[in-house]
Amino acid sequence: MANHLQHETSPYLLQHADNPVDWYPWGDEAFEVARKQDKPVLLSIGYSACHWCHVMAHESFEDPKTAAYMNQHFVAIKVDREERPDVDDIYMQATLAFNRGQGGWPMTVFLTPDAHPFHAGTYYPPEPRYGMPSFRQVMEAVVDVFRNKRDEVEQTGRGIIAELSRELIGSPEGADLLTTDLLDDAADALIRRADPVHGGLTRDKPKFPNPVNLEYLLRFHHATGSEPALQVVLLALRKMADGGLNDQLGGGFHRYSVDERWLVPHFEKMLYDNALLARVYLHAFQISGDLFFREVAEDTLDFILREMTSPAGGFYSAQDADSEGEEGKFYVWTLPELREALEGVAEHLDALLVYWGVSAAGNFEGRNILHVADMLERVAVRHGLTVERMREDVAAAKTVLFTLRKRRVPPARDEKILAAWNGMTLAALAEAARVLGRDDYREAAVRSASFLLREMTTSDGRLWRTHKDGTSKINGYLEDYAHVIDGLLELYMTTFETRWFAEAQRLADTVLAHFRADEGGFYDTSDDHDALVMRPRSLQDSVMPSGSAQMVYNLLRLTGWTGETRYEDAALGVYRTLGAALGEYPMAFGMMLIGADLTLRRPVEIALVGDPAQPEIGAMLRVVREPYRPRALVALSPGNAGPDAIPALLRGRTLRDGSPAAYVCENFVCAAPVTSSAALAAQLNRAAPERGLMAGR
Repeated sequence: MANHLQHETSPYLLQHADNPVDWYPWGDEAFEVARKQDKPVLLSIGYSACHWCHVMAHESFEDPKTAAYMNQHFVAIKVDREERPDVDDIYMQATLAFNRGQGGWPMTVFLTPDAHPFHAGTYYPPEPRYGMPSFRQVMEAVVDVFRNKRDEVEQTGRGIIAELSRELIGSPEGADLLTTDLLDDAADALIRRADPVHGGLTRDKPKFPNPVNLEYLLRFHHATGSEPALQVVLLALRKMADGGLNDQLGGGFHRYSVDERWLVPHFEKMLYDNALLARVYLHAFQISGDLFFREVAEDTLDFILREMTSPAGGFYSAQDADSEGEEGKFYVWTLPELREALEGVAEHLDALLVYWGVSAAGNFEGRNILHVADMLERVAVRHGLTVERMREDVAAAKTVLFTLRKRRVPPARDEKILAAWNGMTLAALAEAARVLGRDDYREAAVRSASFLLREMTTSDGRLWRTHKDGTSKINGYLEDYAHVIDGLLELYMTTFETRWFAEAQRLADTVLAHFRADEGGFYDTSDDHDALVMRPRSLQDSVMPSGSAQMVYNLLRLTGWTGETRYEDAALGVYRTLGAALGEYPMAFGMMLIGADLTLRRPVEIALVGDPAQPEIGAMLRVVREPYRPRALVALSPGNAGPDAIPALLRGRTLRDGSPAAYVCENFVCAAPVTSSAALAAQLNRAAPERGLMAGR
């Protein structure tokens, strides 16, 4: 008989709805049962694409004897970490505290009936192995201590929450710590830790892409001309794209690499990784002009449109690591499989096998993860092929293998739609649409924004966190608002339809009303969110930018578009809560550093007046869009703008003698308007980032 998860919408929770464990979803009902029965709570947190979550589910949660013990001695709660990042954050912090900084998913936390954690771990095997106790041994020990050392349990639970609840508040002068020296030191620290051989911002394994920190280094290069910063980014991006981390046939990046070479991935594909990485590759193309980076950006976004897009326009969350119960099975090939598939496709099959690093032994459990093992040009020369013919053979082989792979059983797809992750994808598509001139990306971005505002917005204009099968639920978190706002602002700069800007500003005002802390900064949950043992407040980035950091960036940009200093004041309040941590731990604060860069070097505000269909306005837009201009805030009015124009940057901006005009400003102080794309380019190129546009005026 199905347990209490049967009416949930999360695919992860529904995977456990038929377990013999009497799972409850997170909520008052479960804790009320725990209090009445005086039982500890066994909280299990995971997500649908998590390989080890599936392993523990199969080994333990599907086992009748294990389930019987759990049901007898615990009230069991299952949480999808992607639906409830607030719950995940609190209890991950507790898990890290209990385990000397070690944590992960599945997360297993034991709570008192009032939700205080007193013991925590991650995956537990069904039998003792690798120095780990069995899951049954852990549960028996927890039951014993809960029964016989209750005072100690209660004290531990209250103590850990008290410790986690201590706010990281800097001095009132915390915002004054923001200097260009801090930006220099942060960039130097990131460059020093980079892997000069395999690329990436760490030399250890496992390796994560860290797209936000790579973005910061690109901005640092743009502002200072630092060649080391640029080379660190370009090497990382090329190595990741050539490795098994990147799906060589279908596009899209897996979550991380288990080795230092980006060869063997953890095979799940997450929407947020691909949205963030697509933007970094796009920016690398803008800076370098290298078509390789453009191709990777497009392959990644095309993967999202092809495999992760709902009919209504939202974007699904993830693809599983497993297929047919086996990690990576969908993506890997034996040598005989490849020879049979590609016989007659390529002039020299052996050249393809060398290019993709294929061998009889394989590189993953006897099979082959396709990756670029050697330069295409070098492989071509060694096999007597022209480079052009080698490229043709690779393209033809990819088409054949991708078609064959579609006949396999695909990984499961988590079809819940999360506001934050959709906001990231909206932003990526909108920016790529205007930089690359891709109408399909623009259309997908418009559909995405329409979906978010139609299906994931409450009747009073608030955001929902999650949507599936026609149902939206759970109050939106700070990260949901922050990333949706970012997406809407990017879409405004692509279409110049004022409704997108107006909605972004309205949502920003909602954040100020419901998430702001009295002493500055933001909570992760709104003031009317359901109560937890503490109100989480995350400042550090994880694999995604923190909600606070993304919100800082949004507010600073809104200041430039609107001239309303209340947005900048709220942003600087976040830096006050950070104190010196920003400079001490740059790897944890990439998005905060991006905001600091914008604060110190100031946005460049560009107001265009004229019909976009006119050739000169089109030329001006190319000047603004084609190069990498990370501090540019662009607004456009098709004709003379009145006093109520949205955004306020446009107010009073007019045509010049009937001709299109461009006004380049900083802090609403503008240089003389220009009427040609050449003059606009000259004006923008004179704006030295480290000095500001108006320096010396």
